[in-house]
Amino acid sequence: MGRQAIIRVKDMVAKYGEEVILEHISFDVYEGEIFVILGGSGCGKSTLMKHVIGLIPPHSGKIIVDGDEISNCDETTLQRVFRKIGVLYQSSALLGSMTLAENVALPVKEYTDLPRESIDTVVRMKLNLVNLDGYENYLPSELSGGMRKRAGLARAMALNPKILFFDEPSAGLDPVTSAELDDLIIHLNKALGTTMVIVTHELQSIFAVAHRVIMLDRRTRGIIAEGDPKYLREYSQNSFVKQFFNPRAHDMAVA
Repeated sequence: MGRQAIIRVKDMVAKYGEEVILEHISFDVYEGEIFVILGGSGCGKSTLMKHVIGLIPPHSGKIIVDGDEISNCDETTLQRVFRKIGVLYQSSALLGSMTLAENVALPVKEYTDLPRESIDTVVRMKLNLVNLDGYENYLPSELSGGMRKRAGLARAMALNPKILFFDEPSAGLDPVTSAELDDLIIHLNKALGTTMVIVTHELQSIFAVAHRVIMLDRRTRGIIAEGDPKYLREYSQNSFVKQFFNPRAHDMAVA
Protein backbone atom coordinates (compact mmCIF):
# COMPACT_ATOMS: atom_id res chain seq x y z
CA MET A 1 0.00 0.00 0.00
CA GLY A 2 2.43 2.67 -1.22
CA ARG A 3 5.37 1.40 0.81
CA GLN A 4 8.84 1.65 -0.71
CA ALA A 5 11.24 -1.28 -0.69
CA ILE A 6 14.50 -0.24 0.99
CA ILE A 7 16.07 -3.70 0.50
CA ARG A 8 15.51 -5.86 -2.58
CA VAL A 9 16.95 -9.34 -3.00
CA LYS A 10 16.41 -10.88 -6.43
CA ASP A 11 17.12 -14.51 -7.32
CA MET A 12 20.14 -14.66 -5.01
CA VAL A 13 22.31 -17.76 -4.75
CA ALA A 14 24.77 -18.15 -1.85
CA LYS A 15 27.57 -20.71 -1.89
CA TYR A 16 30.49 -21.67 0.31
CA GLY A 17 32.93 -23.22 -2.10
CA GLU A 18 30.89 -25.69 -4.12
CA GLU A 19 28.19 -26.09 -1.46
CA VAL A 20 24.98 -24.24 -2.21
CA ILE A 21 23.53 -22.72 0.98
CA LEU A 22 20.69 -20.62 -0.44
CA GLU A 23 19.16 -20.88 -3.88
CA HIS A 24 16.98 -18.43 -5.82
CA ILE A 25 16.12 -16.23 -2.83
CA SER A 26 13.89 -13.22 -3.59
CA PHE A 27 12.18 -10.83 -1.17
CA ASP A 28 11.70 -7.13 -0.37
CA VAL A 29 12.01 -5.29 2.93
CA TYR A 30 9.92 -2.15 3.20
CA GLU A 31 10.83 1.16 4.81
CA GLY A 32 9.97 1.31 8.49
CA GLU A 33 9.06 -2.35 9.00
CA ILE A 34 10.45 -4.92 11.40
CA PHE A 35 11.36 -7.83 9.14
CA VAL A 36 12.41 -11.17 10.63
CA ILE A 37 14.46 -13.91 8.97
CA LEU A 38 13.77 -17.21 10.69
CA GLY A 39 14.14 -20.94 10.31
CA GLY A 40 15.73 -23.98 11.88
CA SER A 41 19.42 -24.45 12.64
CA GLY A 42 21.68 -24.51 9.60
CA CYS A 43 19.10 -23.07 7.20
CA GLY A 44 21.24 -20.06 6.22
CA LYS A 45 19.73 -17.24 8.31
CA SER A 46 23.03 -15.63 9.30
CA THR A 47 24.49 -16.34 5.87
CA LEU A 48 21.64 -14.41 4.27
CA MET A 49 22.14 -11.47 6.61
CA LYS A 50 25.88 -11.34 5.87
CA HIS A 51 25.08 -11.15 2.16
CA VAL A 52 22.47 -8.40 2.60
CA ILE A 53 24.85 -6.36 4.78
CA GLY A 54 27.51 -6.62 2.09
CA LEU A 55 30.05 -8.70 4.01
CA ILE A 56 29.84 -11.52 1.45
CA PRO A 57 29.01 -11.09 -2.26
CA PRO A 58 26.40 -13.51 -3.65
CA HIS A 59 27.35 -16.20 -6.13
CA SER A 60 24.63 -14.80 -8.39
CA GLY A 61 21.56 -12.61 -8.23
CA LYS A 62 21.09 -9.02 -7.05
CA ILE A 63 21.02 -7.30 -3.67
CA ILE A 64 19.92 -3.65 -3.64
CA VAL A 65 20.15 -1.62 -0.42
CA ASP A 66 18.56 1.84 -0.44
CA GLY A 67 19.07 2.15 -4.18
CA ASP A 68 22.65 0.85 -4.25
CA GLU A 69 23.31 -2.54 -5.80
CA ILE A 70 25.92 -4.27 -3.68
CA SER A 71 25.99 -7.63 -5.47
CA ASN A 72 29.22 -6.79 -7.26
CA CYS A 73 30.02 -3.19 -6.37
CA ASP A 74 33.16 -1.13 -5.85
CA GLU A 75 34.54 -0.15 -2.46
CA THR A 76 33.11 3.39 -2.68
CA THR A 77 29.56 2.08 -3.07
CA LEU A 78 30.04 -0.45 -0.29
CA GLN A 79 31.32 2.22 2.11
CA ARG A 80 28.32 4.41 1.26
CA VAL A 81 26.00 1.53 2.14
CA PHE A 82 27.89 0.82 5.37
CA ARG A 83 27.14 4.36 6.50
CA LYS A 84 23.41 3.71 6.05
CA ILE A 85 23.26 0.58 8.20
CA GLY A 86 23.97 -0.48 11.76
CA VAL A 87 24.49 -4.01 13.08
CA LEU A 88 23.91 -5.51 16.52
CA TYR A 89 25.95 -8.70 16.55
CA GLN A 90 24.97 -11.74 18.61
CA SER A 91 27.88 -11.21 21.02
CA SER A 92 27.42 -7.40 20.99
CA ALA A 93 31.05 -7.22 19.73
CA LEU A 94 32.00 -4.43 22.13
CA LEU A 95 35.71 -3.79 22.58
CA GLY A 96 36.47 -4.88 26.14
CA SER A 97 39.31 -2.41 26.71
CA MET A 98 37.11 0.58 25.85
CA THR A 99 34.35 2.26 27.86
CA LEU A 100 30.80 2.33 26.52
CA ALA A 101 31.31 5.93 25.43
CA GLU A 102 34.45 5.01 23.51
CA ASN A 103 32.71 2.04 21.87
CA VAL A 104 29.75 4.14 20.71
CA ALA A 105 32.06 6.91 19.50
CA LEU A 106 34.07 4.58 17.24
CA PRO A 107 31.87 4.70 14.10
CA VAL A 108 31.29 8.45 14.54
CA LYS A 109 35.05 9.07 14.57
CA GLU A 110 35.53 6.71 11.62
CA TYR A 111 32.90 8.16 9.29
CA THR A 112 32.53 11.83 10.31
CA ASP A 113 34.65 14.91 11.01
CA LEU A 114 32.62 16.01 14.01
CA PRO A 115 34.50 17.80 16.81
CA ARG A 116 34.98 16.10 20.15
CA GLU A 117 32.15 18.01 21.84
CA SER A 118 29.66 16.95 19.17
CA ILE A 119 30.78 13.32 19.34
CA ASP A 120 30.28 13.37 23.12
CA THR A 121 26.76 14.70 22.57
CA VAL A 122 25.98 11.95 20.05
CA VAL A 123 27.27 9.30 22.48
CA ARG A 124 25.11 10.60 25.33
CA MET A 125 22.04 10.73 23.08
CA LYS A 126 22.49 7.16 21.83
CA LEU A 127 23.10 5.73 25.29
CA ASN A 128 20.04 7.58 26.54
CA LEU A 129 17.96 6.01 23.75
CA VAL A 130 18.79 2.54 25.08
CA ASN A 131 18.38 3.52 28.74
CA LEU A 132 22.09 3.51 29.54
CA ASP A 133 22.58 7.17 30.40
CA GLY A 134 25.10 7.46 33.21
CA TYR A 135 27.04 4.37 32.09
CA GLU A 136 29.39 6.20 29.70
CA ASN A 137 32.53 5.30 31.64
CA TYR A 138 31.70 1.66 32.37
CA LEU A 139 33.60 -1.17 30.67
CA PRO A 140 31.60 -3.95 28.98
CA SER A 141 32.79 -6.43 31.62
CA GLU A 142 31.09 -4.34 34.29
CA LEU A 143 27.66 -4.74 32.71
CA SER A 144 25.04 -7.48 32.55
CA GLY A 145 24.38 -9.35 29.31
CA GLY A 146 21.26 -7.31 28.59
CA MET A 147 23.09 -4.04 29.16
CA ARG A 148 25.87 -5.10 26.80
CA LYS A 149 23.25 -5.84 24.13
CA ARG A 150 21.78 -2.36 24.60
CA ALA A 151 25.24 -0.81 24.46
CA GLY A 152 25.88 -2.66 21.21
CA LEU A 153 22.59 -1.30 19.91
CA ALA A 154 23.62 2.24 20.86
CA ARG A 155 26.80 1.82 18.83
CA ALA A 156 24.81 0.39 15.90
CA MET A 157 22.66 3.55 15.96
CA ALA A 158 25.59 5.96 16.25
CA LEU A 159 25.37 7.17 12.63
CA ASN A 160 21.55 7.37 12.52
CA PRO A 161 21.28 4.42 10.12
CA LYS A 162 18.28 3.90 7.86
CA ILE A 163 18.46 0.16 8.51
CA LEU A 164 19.36 -1.78 11.67
CA PHE A 165 20.34 -5.45 11.51
CA PHE A 166 20.12 -7.75 14.53
CA ASP A 167 21.80 -11.18 14.67
CA GLU A 168 20.01 -13.32 17.29
CA PRO A 169 19.46 -10.37 19.67
CA SER A 170 17.91 -12.55 22.41
CA ALA A 171 20.74 -15.11 22.45
CA GLY A 172 22.07 -15.66 25.97
CA LEU A 173 19.40 -13.54 27.67
CA ASP A 174 16.89 -14.66 30.28
CA PRO A 175 13.17 -14.37 29.33
CA VAL A 176 12.60 -11.11 31.23
CA THR A 177 15.65 -9.37 29.75
CA SER A 178 14.75 -10.71 26.31
CA ALA A 179 11.24 -9.25 26.60
CA GLU A 180 12.71 -5.90 27.67
CA LEU A 181 14.93 -5.89 24.58
CA ASP A 182 11.90 -6.68 22.41
CA ASP A 183 10.07 -3.71 23.94
CA LEU A 184 13.05 -1.48 23.21
CA ILE A 185 13.17 -2.63 19.58
CA ILE A 186 9.47 -1.88 19.15
CA HIS A 187 9.85 1.54 20.81
CA LEU A 188 12.82 2.55 18.62
CA ASN A 189 11.06 1.38 15.48
CA LYS A 190 8.00 3.49 16.28
CA ALA A 191 9.93 6.52 17.54
CA LEU A 192 12.59 6.66 14.83
CA GLY A 193 10.94 4.86 11.91
CA THR A 194 14.10 2.82 11.40
CA THR A 195 13.81 -0.27 9.22
CA MET A 196 14.88 -3.35 11.18
CA VAL A 197 15.99 -6.76 9.91
CA ILE A 198 16.26 -9.42 12.62
CA VAL A 199 17.66 -12.94 12.43
CA THR A 200 16.19 -15.12 15.17
CA HIS A 201 14.47 -18.39 15.98
CA GLU A 202 12.96 -17.21 19.29
CA LEU A 203 9.19 -17.58 18.90
CA GLN A 204 8.25 -15.21 21.70
CA SER A 205 10.35 -12.43 20.16
CA ILE A 206 9.06 -13.18 16.67
CA PHE A 207 5.43 -12.80 17.70
CA ALA A 208 6.23 -9.72 19.79
CA VAL A 209 8.14 -7.62 17.24
CA ALA A 210 7.75 -8.90 13.67
CA HIS A 211 5.61 -7.10 11.13
CA ARG A 212 6.54 -9.71 8.53
CA VAL A 213 8.79 -12.76 8.31
CA ILE A 214 10.41 -15.04 5.81
CA MET A 215 11.17 -18.62 6.78
CA LEU A 216 14.16 -20.42 5.30
CA ASP A 217 14.35 -24.17 4.87
CA ARG A 218 17.58 -26.15 4.92
CA ARG A 219 16.28 -28.92 2.65
CA THR A 220 14.99 -26.71 -0.15
CA ARG A 221 17.62 -23.99 0.40
CA GLY A 222 14.89 -21.45 -0.12
CA ILE A 223 11.99 -19.50 1.36
CA ILE A 224 9.05 -21.70 2.35
CA ALA A 225 6.87 -19.08 4.05
CA GLU A 226 6.42 -15.30 4.05
CA GLY A 227 3.99 -13.02 5.86
CA ASP A 228 2.58 -12.12 9.27
CA PRO A 229 3.85 -14.76 11.76
CA LYS A 230 0.49 -14.90 13.56
CA TYR A 231 -1.26 -15.63 10.27
CA LEU A 232 1.30 -18.29 9.37
CA ARG A 233 0.84 -19.91 12.78
CA GLU A 234 -2.89 -20.31 12.20
CA TYR A 235 -3.23 -20.83 8.47
CA SER A 236 0.00 -22.12 6.88
CA GLN A 237 -0.55 -25.33 4.92
CA ASN A 238 3.13 -26.28 5.13
CA SER A 239 3.59 -28.90 7.85
CA PHE A 240 7.12 -27.76 8.74
CA VAL A 241 5.99 -24.13 9.07
CA LYS A 242 3.00 -25.19 11.15
CA GLN A 243 5.25 -27.26 13.43
CA PHE A 244 7.76 -24.40 13.82
CA PHE A 245 5.10 -21.94 14.96
CA ASN A 246 3.17 -24.48 17.07
CA PRO A 247 5.86 -26.60 18.79
CA ARG A 248 3.76 -27.41 21.84
CA ALA A 249 0.87 -28.70 19.76
CA HIS A 250 3.30 -30.88 17.82
CA ASP A 251 4.88 -32.23 21.01
CA MET A 252 1.47 -33.08 22.44
CA ALA A 253 0.47 -34.85 19.23
CA VAL A 254 3.66 -36.91 19.30
CA ALA A 255 3.16 -37.81 22.96
